[in-house]
Amino acid sequence: MNLSELLNPERVRHNIEAGSKKAALENLSGLLARDCPSVTAQEIFNTLINREKLGSTGLGKGAAIPHGRLGNLEKPVAAVLHLKEAVDFDAPDRQPVNLIFGLLVPEESTEEHLQILAGIAELLSQEGFVEALAGSASAADLLQLLARTER
Repeated sequence: MNLSELLNPERVRHNIEAGSKKAALENLSGLLARDCPSVTAQEIFNTLINREKLGSTGLGKGAAIPHGRLGNLEKPVAAVLHLKEAVDFDAPDRQPVNLIFGLLVPEESTEEHLQILAGIAELLSQEGFVEALAGSASAADLLQLLARTER
């Protein structure tokens, strides 16, 4: 999985204020909509919130991967939020989340969706990686840490 193909610096935000899971998802939706002219931030938010109703996308260790599929999307797109204060995300370990990877894929990309999700989850499960990302000093530092995984 090549995260640099899914992410760009404009879709990585650091020390964002979000007092709730809903506020974090609204923020994430706005970021994802920036490079998706065929969908609105509201459509993205609805997709992400509907996915959350099926079960939390919180992984544990302070990380979550809200995701969804949209019919009007041309290619997969991702965004990353580093929250200033962690929020409850109904994660299995009951720990609040401050690192959120958002992922959207075209409706018909079921297999690709699963592969990208698995790749992100594997990356976040590496010992100490979430902690390193959470401790990053800026969006540029966060991106640099992610770029190192592609070497």
